[in-house]
Amino acid sequence: MKAIEFALILFGVLLNAAAQLFLKAGVRQFGHFEFTVSNAWPVCSQLATNPGIVAGLSCYVVSVVVWIMALSRVEVSIAYPMLSIGYIVNALLAWWLFGEAVGVQRLSGIAVIIVGVIIVARS
Repeated sequence: MKAIEFALILFGVLLNAAAQLFLKAGVRQFGHFEFTVSNAWPVCSQLATNPGIVAGLSCYVVSVVVWIMALSRVEVSIAYPMLSIGYIVNALLAWWLFGEAVGVQRLSGIAVIIVGVIIVARS
């Protein structure tokens, strides 16, 4: 895999990870909520105007464009497994930013993902 191809994939993955983190930050302001017929419009309007939600959705849009560019250059059987890098980024940043637990079991899973990404990237 060429450096530019890997850079495109990595950029897309990081944008996708950023989208998740922005969405989480935005929804944390609301806490747990339910959609019902009576509250659908107020909840949707609050979510649609929340800066974190808007930033997250924007990252998704850009990540799709970057991903399409990457897929035009790299086989999907190589590119798609690279999305696993997002699990690593999100787990570590969620721990750092939101205080989410990252125990031994998750760290072991992250190690397996890292090995898998290295194997796929070298193929």
